[in-house]
Amino acid sequence: MAEAVQVYLCYATPVREYVRTMKVEPGTTIGQAIEQSGVLQEFPEINLSTAAVGVYAKKKTLDTVLRERDRVEIYRPLVADPKDSRRRRAAKKDAAPKA
Repeated sequence: MAEAVQVYLCYATPVREYVRTMKVEPGTTIGQAIEQSGVLQEFPEINLSTAAVGVYAKKKTLDTVLRERDRVEIYRPLVADPKDSRRRRAAKKDAAPKA
């Protein structure tokens, strides 16, 4: 019998973070690990059909097979487009009176 694979599961909200170390069977996918972790019960706002997931900040699909020490991350949607935010800051800086 193959030895269990250790993985980490991470999810964060503005007020709380969820990090869990898990042992899963070899061949377990990201989707299966998320289901087994209990994070969906603790954070019912997570919708796996629309939420992006990844391993070490690289987007992956739910059917990606996990390897030893992978860190599975569930991403929340962005509140603001980073490019738009930067443009607004730059415009505000340009409009400020020069001293």
